[in-house]
Amino acid sequence: MAESVCPVWVGHILASPFRKLIQNPERILEPYLKNGMMVLDIGSAMGFFSLPMAKMVSPNGRVICVDMQENMLTGLKKRASKAGVLDNIQTVTCNQSSLNIDKFKEKIDFALLFAVLHEIPDQQSCLKQISSALKPGSKILFAEPSGHVEEAAFKKSLAIMEQNNLHVIEHLKIKSSYGVIVQKVK
Repeated sequence: MAESVCPVWVGHILASPFRKLIQNPERILEPYLKNGMMVLDIGSAMGFFSLPMAKMVSPNGRVICVDMQENMLTGLKKRASKAGVLDNIQTVTCNQSSLNIDKFKEKIDFALLFAVLHEIPDQQSCLKQISSALKPGSKILFAEPSGHVEEAAFKKSLAIMEQNNLHVIEHLKIKSSYGVIVQKVK
Protein backbone atom coordinates (compact mmCIF):
# COMPACT_ATOMS: atom_id res chain seq x y z
CA MET A 1 0.00 0.00 0.00
CA ALA A 2 2.89 2.41 0.52
CA GLU A 3 4.58 4.53 -2.11
CA SER A 4 7.49 5.37 0.18
CA VAL A 5 7.99 3.51 3.42
CA CYS A 6 9.00 5.33 6.59
CA PRO A 7 12.31 3.83 7.79
CA VAL A 8 12.17 1.97 11.11
CA TRP A 9 14.66 4.38 12.71
CA VAL A 10 12.20 7.22 12.01
CA GLY A 11 9.56 5.17 13.84
CA HIS A 12 11.59 5.61 17.03
CA ILE A 13 11.62 9.38 16.52
CA LEU A 14 7.88 9.48 15.79
CA ALA A 15 7.17 7.57 19.02
CA SER A 16 9.25 10.00 21.10
CA PRO A 17 7.55 11.47 24.18
CA PHE A 18 8.75 14.91 23.05
CA ARG A 19 6.31 14.74 20.13
CA LYS A 20 3.50 15.01 22.69
CA LEU A 21 4.46 18.65 23.20
CA ILE A 22 3.34 19.35 19.62
CA GLN A 23 0.72 16.65 19.00
CA ASN A 24 -0.75 15.20 22.18
CA PRO A 25 -2.63 11.99 21.29
CA GLU A 26 -4.90 12.14 24.33
CA ARG A 27 -5.97 15.72 23.62
CA ILE A 28 -6.48 15.04 19.91
CA LEU A 29 -8.40 11.75 20.29
CA GLU A 30 -10.19 11.95 23.64
CA PRO A 31 -13.41 13.48 22.23
CA TYR A 32 -13.88 10.52 19.88
CA LEU A 33 -12.95 7.42 21.90
CA LYS A 34 -14.49 5.52 24.79
CA ASN A 35 -14.31 2.15 26.50
CA GLY A 36 -15.31 -0.80 24.36
CA MET A 37 -14.67 0.70 20.94
CA MET A 38 -12.96 -1.17 18.11
CA VAL A 39 -10.44 1.25 16.60
CA LEU A 40 -8.32 1.05 13.46
CA ASP A 41 -4.90 2.74 13.28
CA ILE A 42 -3.56 2.75 9.72
CA GLY A 43 0.20 3.22 9.54
CA SER A 44 0.53 2.73 13.28
CA ALA A 45 4.35 2.49 13.22
CA MET A 46 5.53 2.04 16.82
CA GLY A 47 2.29 3.18 18.39
CA PHE A 48 2.53 6.89 19.14
CA PHE A 49 -1.27 7.09 18.78
CA SER A 50 -2.04 3.37 19.21
CA LEU A 51 -0.97 3.08 22.84
CA PRO A 52 -2.96 6.07 24.10
CA MET A 53 -5.95 4.85 22.06
CA ALA A 54 -5.63 1.40 23.68
CA LYS A 55 -5.81 3.05 27.11
CA MET A 56 -8.86 5.10 26.06
CA VAL A 57 -10.82 2.08 24.81
CA SER A 58 -9.76 -0.19 27.70
CA PRO A 59 -10.66 -2.46 29.26
CA ASN A 60 -13.14 -3.80 26.71
CA GLY A 61 -11.95 -2.20 23.47
CA ARG A 62 -9.27 -3.01 20.97
CA VAL A 63 -6.96 -1.12 18.62
CA ILE A 64 -6.16 -2.79 15.31
CA CYS A 65 -2.71 -1.53 14.33
CA VAL A 66 -1.93 -1.83 10.62
CA ASP A 67 1.55 -1.33 9.19
CA MET A 68 3.66 -2.70 6.32
CA GLN A 69 6.76 -3.20 8.39
CA GLU A 70 6.98 -6.10 10.77
CA ASN A 71 9.80 -4.32 12.65
CA MET A 72 7.47 -1.39 13.38
CA LEU A 73 4.80 -3.76 14.70
CA THR A 74 7.37 -5.63 16.80
CA GLY A 75 8.44 -2.34 18.37
CA LEU A 76 4.79 -1.44 18.95
CA LYS A 77 4.13 -4.74 20.75
CA LYS A 78 7.15 -4.20 23.03
CA ARG A 79 5.98 -0.69 23.87
CA ALA A 80 2.39 -1.93 24.40
CA SER A 81 3.62 -4.59 26.80
CA LYS A 82 5.57 -2.00 28.83
CA ALA A 83 2.51 0.28 28.86
CA GLY A 84 0.22 -2.54 30.04
CA VAL A 85 -2.07 -2.43 27.00
CA LEU A 86 -0.85 -5.39 24.94
CA ASP A 87 -4.17 -7.20 25.50
CA ASN A 88 -5.96 -4.28 23.82
CA ILE A 89 -3.70 -4.25 20.74
CA GLN A 90 -3.95 -6.42 17.65
CA THR A 91 -1.40 -6.02 14.87
CA VAL A 92 -1.99 -6.57 11.16
CA THR A 93 0.73 -6.56 8.54
CA CYS A 94 -0.50 -5.02 5.31
CA ASN A 95 1.12 -5.18 1.87
CA GLN A 96 1.29 -3.17 -1.35
CA SER A 97 -2.19 -4.20 -2.47
CA SER A 98 -4.19 -4.76 0.71
CA LEU A 99 -4.60 -3.49 4.25
CA ASN A 100 -5.62 -7.07 5.18
CA ILE A 101 -8.59 -5.86 7.20
CA ASP A 102 -11.38 -7.75 5.39
CA LYS A 103 -12.30 -9.67 8.56
CA PHE A 104 -13.29 -6.39 10.22
CA LYS A 105 -16.12 -5.61 7.79
CA GLU A 106 -18.50 -3.15 9.51
CA LYS A 107 -16.89 -3.79 12.93
CA ILE A 108 -14.78 -0.64 13.32
CA ASP A 109 -16.10 2.25 15.43
CA PHE A 110 -13.31 4.73 14.70
CA ALA A 111 -10.27 4.93 12.41
CA LEU A 112 -7.14 7.04 12.50
CA LEU A 113 -5.26 8.10 9.38
CA PHE A 114 -2.57 10.38 10.78
CA ALA A 115 0.27 11.41 8.45
CA VAL A 116 0.00 8.27 6.34
CA LEU A 117 -2.47 8.59 3.46
CA HIS A 118 -0.05 10.67 1.36
CA GLU A 119 2.31 7.67 1.34
CA ILE A 120 -0.27 5.41 -0.28
CA PRO A 121 -0.35 5.51 -4.10
CA ASP A 122 -3.81 3.89 -4.45
CA GLN A 123 -5.81 5.98 -2.02
CA GLN A 124 -9.06 4.90 -3.66
CA SER A 125 -8.43 1.24 -2.80
CA CYS A 126 -7.19 2.07 0.69
CA LEU A 127 -10.20 4.23 1.53
CA LYS A 128 -12.60 1.69 0.05
CA GLN A 129 -11.15 -0.96 2.39
CA ILE A 130 -11.37 1.36 5.39
CA SER A 131 -14.93 2.39 4.55
CA SER A 132 -15.90 -1.28 4.29
CA ALA A 133 -14.46 -1.94 7.77
CA LEU A 134 -16.35 0.96 9.37
CA LYS A 135 -19.79 0.63 10.88
CA PRO A 136 -22.30 3.10 9.41
CA GLY A 137 -21.98 6.36 11.33
CA SER A 138 -18.40 5.63 12.40
CA LYS A 139 -15.77 8.34 12.16
CA ILE A 140 -12.24 8.78 10.88
CA LEU A 141 -9.76 11.33 12.11
CA PHE A 142 -7.75 12.19 9.01
CA ALA A 143 -4.68 14.42 9.30
CA GLU A 144 -1.67 15.15 7.13
CA PRO A 145 1.47 17.16 7.96
CA SER A 146 1.07 20.64 6.48
CA GLY A 147 4.83 21.06 6.04
CA HIS A 148 5.04 17.89 3.95
CA VAL A 149 1.70 17.58 2.15
CA GLU A 150 0.32 20.39 0.02
CA GLU A 151 -3.20 21.59 0.71
CA ALA A 152 -4.26 20.59 -2.83
CA ALA A 153 -3.17 16.99 -2.17
CA PHE A 154 -5.08 16.99 1.13
CA LYS A 155 -8.21 18.22 -0.64
CA LYS A 156 -7.76 15.56 -3.33
CA SER A 157 -7.72 12.90 -0.58
CA LEU A 158 -10.94 14.40 0.83
CA ALA A 159 -12.57 14.11 -2.60
CA ILE A 160 -11.63 10.43 -2.73
CA MET A 161 -13.15 9.98 0.73
CA GLU A 162 -16.41 11.50 -0.53
CA GLN A 163 -16.45 8.88 -3.31
CA ASN A 164 -16.32 6.21 -0.58
CA ASN A 165 -19.26 7.50 1.51
CA LEU A 166 -16.95 9.32 3.92
CA HIS A 167 -18.10 12.90 4.48
CA VAL A 168 -16.33 15.71 6.32
CA ILE A 169 -18.28 16.72 9.42
CA GLU A 170 -15.67 18.73 11.33
CA HIS A 171 -12.46 20.64 10.63
CA LEU A 172 -9.77 20.25 13.29
CA LYS A 173 -6.96 22.46 14.52
CA ILE A 174 -3.93 20.21 14.95
CA LYS A 175 -0.54 21.90 15.13
CA SER A 176 1.48 21.51 11.91
CA SER A 177 -1.32 19.54 10.24
CA TYR A 178 -4.42 19.68 8.12
CA GLY A 179 -7.10 17.72 9.95
CA VAL A 180 -10.74 16.69 9.68
CA ILE A 181 -13.25 14.27 11.08
CA VAL A 182 -15.09 12.34 8.41
CA GLN A 183 -18.09 10.11 8.96
CA LYS A 184 -19.25 7.04 7.08
CA VAL A 185 -22.77 7.36 5.78
CA LYS A 186 -24.49 4.13 4.78
